[in-house]
Amino acid sequence: MSDIKIKITDREGVLHEVDAPTDMNMNLMEVVRSYELAPEGTIGICGGMAMCASCQCYVTSSHDLPEMSDDEDAMLAEAFNVKDNSRLGCQLHMTPELDGLEVELAPES
Repeated sequence: MSDIKIKITDREGVLHEVDAPTDMNMNLMEVVRSYELAPEGTIGICGGMAMCASCQCYVTSSHDLPEMSDDEDAMLAEAFNVKDNSRLGCQLHMTPELDGLEVELAPES
C-alpha cells in the first residue's frame, strides 16, 4: 500500500490531514467522500464524470497538476464560486506526485 498525505479544508473551514492511497486509482472527490468530509449528497453528485462541479475545490499548494481536460474546463466555466485555482476533485487522481497536496472545498453552489 502506497499512501500520500494530503490536507483538505472542509466547507466549515476545518483542516483535515488524511492518507490517500495511490494504488487504488482514487480521485480527490472519492477521498473526500471516504473520509466523510462533506455531507452525503453534496459532493460527487454526478459520480465523478465532470458533469456537476459539486466536487470543485481550490488547490492552495503549488503542485504541478495534470492538465485540465476539455470536460473539466467546460464544467468550471459554468460553475459558481470559480477561482483561478479551481479544479474538480473527481479529475485529480491520487498519485505519488501529489504528496502534500493542499485543497479547500468550494462552497456548495
